[in-house]
Amino acid sequence: MVGPERPPSCMAYVGFGSNLADPRAQVRRAIDEVAALPGCTLCFRSSLYATAPLGPVAQPEFVNAVVSLATALTPLELLAALQGLEQAHGRVRDGTRWGPRTLDLDLLVFGELQLQLPGLTLPHPELDHRAFVLIPLAEIAPAGLLIPGHGRLADLLTALGEPDGIRRIPDTAPGCDQC
Repeated sequence: MVGPERPPSCMAYVGFGSNLADPRAQVRRAIDEVAALPGCTLCFRSSLYATAPLGPVAQPEFVNAVVSLATALTPLELLAALQGLEQAHGRVRDGTRWGPRTLDLDLLVFGELQLQLPGLTLPHPELDHRAFVLIPLAEIAPAGLLIPGHGRLADLLTALGEPDGIRRIPDTAPGCDQC
């Protein structure tokens, strides 16, 4: 079996990041594009957050957000659609880790699924220690969200402590689009 069967409708969480070519506009446009994907309904979107970049490469700060989707796509179908959007935004995958990018879309959580395939691990393997994911996720996720293999979101936030280098961008507010 290549991957899990198609779910009737599954809640997925997707992380967004950009630090090139007007990052706020890149993230906002990408959220609209994800909302328009066939088989997907955008439920909630977080505020935008300005975050310090990770890694050794000198680069501008990132703009990050998280959305929740009800989707009838399989994880691999959703991943392919997200990677297509990255390419449409000029994303170049040259093997550089933690470098600047026009758009980075990460499939963070897909229902209760735990999965390890070439090119896709669910939940995202590094989400449990990334403030730029956990803080916007906590803004839109149910209070008791259990992230398979990692624990409750609230506990992950507590373990994170006081994060440095992340601030909410005040001109955007969370909201429910179609739930």
